[in-house]
Amino acid sequence: MSEKKVYILLSDTGTLFTKTIKLYTKKPYNHASIAFDENLSQVYSFGRKRPGNPFIGGFVSENINEGLFKNATCAVYCWTVNETEFNKMNNYNKRIEALKENYRYNLIGLFAVIFNKQLKRENAFFCSQFVASVLQQSDSIDFNKPLSLVTPHDLQAVGNFELVYQGKLKDYNKETTDQHNISMIGAPAGMASA
Repeated sequence: MSEKKVYILLSDTGTLFTKTIKLYTKKPYNHASIAFDENLSQVYSFGRKRPGNPFIGGFVSENINEGLFKNATCAVYCWTVNETEFNKMNNYNKRIEALKENYRYNLIGLFAVIFNKQLKRENAFFCSQFVASVLQQSDSIDFNKPLSLVTPHDLQAVGNFELVYQGKLKDYNKETTDQHNISMIGAPAGMASA
């Protein structure tokens, strides 16, 4: 069975809302997203539907080259899974995307985390709760806490996640392209085009 990679993007956009969250968490990254490709061409999360308003949110497909992400700092982690695990997670994400109008941002649940109180709401997620729910579909990860209490920081502490990049998000694809090109320099003839 072939191996696949899932990518977790932890970011700090520097907005007033994330600065407020950071006062509580004392962690460098307070937003979590998930992607199913190395270039992060399609990144999914629960967050702002309108860049200027943190209170109108839901399922979002995020563009790492636009809006709030232009000046974001980030950490990108990858997790190697088998094809079955990958498909379970990807299909779950696609089901939520197809029904995204039925889902909303779990702002109340976000505040419940501050008091370490589990608050499960139907069809509502905050960013790290959503990413945790996608990862849990693999059946090979255990958060040791309710998903409604999972923070972005918790995501880097479970599974066999490997840190692949840390820095300015706008430089991520340049960095991964440079690393790929360097690794191909020493490859036997014919492999660089594979």
